[in-house]
Amino acid sequence: MNEHAKTGTEFRDDERRATRLPPETVKRLTAINPVKSSYAALETLAIIAAAISASIIWWTPWVVIPAIIVIAGRQQACFVLAHDAAHYRMFENRALNDVIGRAFATIVGISMCTYRVLHRLHHNHLYEDRDPDTPLHGGYPRGGAYLVRKLAKDLAGLTAYKTYSYFFGAPAINDDADGANRPLDDTSLALRKAARQDRWFVAAFHIAAPIVAFSLGYGVEYLVLWILPLVTVLQALLRFRAICEHGAVTDMSSPLTAARTNIAPAWLRWWMFPHHVNYHVEHHLYPSIPHYNLPACHAEMKRHGLLEHAEVRNVFTTARLVVAPRPSAPQVSPIGSATS
Repeated sequence: MNEHAKTGTEFRDDERRATRLPPETVKRLTAINPVKSSYAALETLAIIAAAISASIIWWTPWVVIPAIIVIAGRQQACFVLAHDAAHYRMFENRALNDVIGRAFATIVGISMCTYRVLHRLHHNHLYEDRDPDTPLHGGYPRGGAYLVRKLAKDLAGLTAYKTYSYFFGAPAINDDADGANRPLDDTSLALRKAARQDRWFVAAFHIAAPIVAFSLGYGVEYLVLWILPLVTVLQALLRFRAICEHGAVTDMSSPLTAARTNIAPAWLRWWMFPHHVNYHVEHHLYPSIPHYNLPACHAEMKRHGLLEHAEVRNVFTTARLVVAPRPSAPQVSPIGSATS
């Protein structure tokens, strides 16, 4: 057992999977490649820098508006890289992994260490009462009008505070004294302490960042090119991706059917599902596999016939599922009703 696979810190493989890849295949796919991790990080930063630079040089709506859309997609890519680091999948060296993961999380306003605590609950208790993600994607389909209203509120910046409340630990507040429902009782004290410290660091960064930007004469550019996409376009992206990953599923008994892999055109994958995050069934089955090996995991599972009854769909088919009219009879799930 390696150092991070210990009680209170691990992301457990879901034992509800009926079939498994050969152990030697999983071992090969689990291997971390620091070159690929570094390339993903540098590519993301380079695209952000190019979009910001182009906008500053040509400060017109014809450049700034497309740049905002591109930057929002790369901000989501930062989320995904922080997600990989939360799984200890960026670098073998724990300290380096966490420094890089925290950096990518911090610039987009989230605490990677807090997210690690929350995301363990999502993986280890998928669609159970301790899954903190269910309020975002549960209860679909609810009809197209419902989703449009939600996305419109996201684009208007009205829901960003909920997103950042989540990433600062709001779903994990039921650590009550009577022990009736303590979602963090399988989380190590070390992880919780790291999360508290990291939240202060993120808050300090986002107090200092606008002060530095305005003092250098780039305050407006900072607000328009970074904060605006962060609280508008990115919010809609995060919601819709989460719904695509887990919304409108009908069988929550297995990660093969409680999560969804979305097949999409390359341009849409790049923007909406950066760094192979669209392979979500594979990720839930094997959370130890880094993002760049998920396509190979998908191919191996397909070759072994392990995806025959899994939620693997074209993203446009997924979209039709989530905007379908709400069923006349309420859907029953292991967690009861969910709200968004």
